[in-house]
Amino acid sequence: MAYIPRLKQEYKDKVVTALTEEFGYKNVMQVPKLQKIVISKGVGAAVADKKLVDHAVEELTKISGQKAVATLSKKDIATFKLRKGMPIGARVTLRGEQMYEFLDRLVTSALPRVRDFNGIKATGFDGRGNYNLGIVEQIIFPEIDIDKVNNISGMDITFVTTAATDKEAKSLLTELGLPFQKN
Repeated sequence: MAYIPRLKQEYKDKVVTALTEEFGYKNVMQVPKLQKIVISKGVGAAVADKKLVDHAVEELTKISGQKAVATLSKKDIATFKLRKGMPIGARVTLRGEQMYEFLDRLVTSALPRVRDFNGIKATGFDGRGNYNLGIVEQIIFPEIDIDKVNNISGMDITFVTTAATDKEAKSLLTELGLPFQKN
């Protein structure tokens, strides 16, 4: 029997029925699902030191379990001494089983390690059913060894869903375990 991530199985068993009851979907295919998770990290000081991008790629690879790629600048900006094509960040896109595994690790082990944590803000929705979450410190992930980190930096995590509205997307992400703040 093939391995199925815990959250993927939970989505099939519980989340689909809960969202169908809440929104009254007539077909299982109407139920919104998580398409992908994009983790990105901008490295502003990479203009002066190219090794910082390599460190960012290495950290994102450890965190996500999938090879990250360096992002390149799209245009010249003389005031920042930035040239087109220079590496200025890193990102990784997770789909399928790796996406569910990362979400499970984020909810169960990383977010509880945030100092003074009382839920994530529900203001990160974009109007089309996608959610953006900013992480201030990369050391909340257990895969990162604190002793080997040269500088503490943050990252952005984007949850792309098939939901049509923000309300549907928030219900989906809440059912999957993201701890939103109570008003």
